[in-house]
Formats: sequence, structure tokens, C-alpha cells
Amino acid sequence: MASFPDYFRIALVNLTHRRTRAYLTMVGIFIGIAAVVSLISLGQGLKDAVGQQFASIGTDKIIVQAASMGFGPPGTGAVSNLTDRDLKIVRGVSGVKSTSSRLIRSVKLEFHKKAIFIVAGSMPEDDTRHLVMDAVNTKPISGRMVEPGDTFKVTLGNGYATRKIFDRYLQVGDKVLINGYEMEVVGILEKTGHVGGGDTVAIINEKTMREILKINNLHDAIFAQVQNPLEVEKVVEDIERALRKSRDVKEGKEDFKVQSSTSLLASLDVILNIVQVVLVGIAAISLIVGGIGIMNTTYTSVIERTKEIGVMKAIGATNKDILMIFLLEAGLLGMTGGLIGIIIGMGLAKLVEIAALGAFGKSLIQASFPPYLLIGALLFSFVIGSISGLWPAMQASRLKPVDALRYE
Repeated sequence: MASFPDYFRIALVNLTHRRTRAYLTMVGIFIGIAAVVSLISLGQGLKDAVGQQFASIGTDKIIVQAASMGFGPPGTGAVSNLTDRDLKIVRGVSGVKSTSSRLIRSVKLEFHKKAIFIVAGSMPEDDTRHLVMDAVNTKPISGRMVEPGDTFKVTLGNGYATRKIFDRYLQVGDKVLINGYEMEVVGILEKTGHVGGGDTVAIINEKTMREILKINNLHDAIFAQVQNPLEVEKVVEDIERALRKSRDVKEGKEDFKVQSSTSLLASLDVILNIVQVVLVGIAAISLIVGGIGIMNTTYTSVIERTKEIGVMKAIGATNKDILMIFLLEAGLLGMTGGLIGIIIGMGLAKLVEIAALGAFGKSLIQASFPPYLLIGALLFSFVIGSISGLWPAMQASRLKPVDALRYE
């Protein structure tokens, strides 16, 4: 009885004698594996990048926002805005260490007689400023962030200094109009890589922003820092309970949202996982096509080598020997296609990462290649190949020596 290394050697020799057919058969497999590897690696890289962003914010933060009726910055479509009273209620909840708030509104930005509408965010001027700075999670690459006491000054996103939104790039020292008020640009932020407008934001001190918007006691977001990060979810529940009582709303009918940074990350993880599964499902179609190709190639090989099978059986090869040889041929076709697919998939993922880095300035889209992904893809391609070749291999093993030798 032959050993596994013998089966492997015979299968390998048989494949090398049919190189062209083997290459064509592997196309479906390596396209599918390349798609799976590139999509999963980019998805995992994106999850890692999002996780790093939230790690910099910390797990001890809570965000309170008014429930929104539609799209746009917080507050623009709110059912019921947050007020000073809500801020006081949150501040008084047991377990809350400190609180701060922001206005996040659409404003009109003008420069050299051209006007656009952008999102502006306020910056607190007291000792709770660090909570908002953690949420903003960026710093200036030229000039500075607006500082406490600054009046009618603004720090702008990177897009104004790198994209010709106006007739020229904006820079520190320029004068712009925001809602008709002249403001001095004191800083330009680094690239955030946020495709949702992070590079076209304007940051203004809270007092100035309230003046230009003519808003007194309203808030679009309240930030809270808890004393014990391990109790953050309990504090979230306590804040919800306190706000329901204060705003006289029933559970399930809240006109506000309270979320911890960890729950926000968990929600994003669920969304990213669903997107990833859908994309991988689409890529799996190529694997099915590749599997059918391997089955067809293996079956054709059985027909072409019927006499050879007869000779092998005549000199003592058993049904198991024939089955193992053809199964290994199919498995090797799948695994080789998988290996090529892994290399192509890694290359494609890296190209996307490089393109994203050039477009957004930060590695928000990263390619991550965990060992389980590469090993799993290789084993999966081998299994797909083997399963696809199982039926033709069984057909070959069941051939009778006399019938096989007489086959024309």
C-alpha cells in the first residue's frame, strides 16, 4: 500500500504534465480567494483603525445627543434640543466626573466673494475643554487651535489649505466671514481622513459661536467623563433614567440618545461585520465557479487517463490509492490557486491602502493580514478543491481494471 508522500508525488507529477489546463482551472479559485483576502484584510484594517480612534478617546466617555429627525449636523433636525437644564442633570448623576458640551451647526463660510455652507463645532473655554479635545482627536499642522478668550477667531480643517475650495488655498492669518462675521484664521488642522467632512470643519470658541448663531442655552452634544470606566454602562442607564424623568418622556419614547464610546464602537463593529459578510458572500461566487472548474478538469482527467487507471489497478493499485491520487490532484489545484489568490489579494489590499493614504492623508483604511486569514484561505482553497474533485475521484476509483484497459 502506497504512503501519503507517494500519493502527493504522483499527483504533483500528473499536474505538472498538464500545466496549461491546471493554470486555467485555477483562475476561478485565485480570483475568489484574492477577493476574499483583500476584502477581509481591508475590513479588519478598518476595524483596527476605528478601534484606535476610539482608544484615543478613552472608554470612560459618554455622549448625549438630542434625537434627530433626519440628516445633517446634530441639532439641525433635532426633535427636542438639549438645554442647560439637561447639562445640569447629567452633571448631577452619580458616577459622572466632569461634563462639557458642544454646538455643532451648519454655518455660511465666505472668502473672496465665494460662499459655501460647512459644519462648525464649538470649543469650550473652561476646564472641561479636554473632553471635547479628546472627541475632536486632531491637532493643528500650522498655527494653533482656538484658545480660551479668543474672540472671532477660527481653526479650519485641512481641506481649506490643500484643496482649492475658494480661489486660493486658505492659510493662517486670512480673514473669512462666518455667518457675516469677520473672523481670523489662527490654525489649520492636520488631515483627519474622515470622508464625512472632517477636513472641511470649522472650530470656533463657544462664546463667539453662540453670538454668531444667536443661541443662548441650547446644546447639540453633551460629553461626560465617568469616575470609574468599569461602571460606564451603569452611568449611561442612570443618565437615561434622570433625563427621562426631567424631560417627562417614557422609556422607549426618548427624544435623546445616550451612548458610551464602547457601545458606539460595538455598533460600528456590527455594521462593519455585516458589510464584510455581504462582500465576502459576493466573492464566494468566484470560489463556487472555481470549484466547478476543478470538478470539470478532474472529471476530464479521469476520462483521458482511463487506461492509465486500468494499468495502475492491474499492477496492484487499490481503489483507495486511485481515490487519494485524484483527490490530491484536485486539492493541490485548489491550494495552488489559493496561494496565488492570497498573493494577489494582499497586493490589491495594499494598493487600496496606499491610494487611501494619498487621498485622505491618514491610514484610516489599512490592510491587516492576521495569520488566521492567510492560513484559513489556503486551507479553505484546498478543501474546496478536494470537495470539487471528490465525485470524479470516486468515479475513477470504481473503474474495473478490465473495462479500463479496453477503453478507447
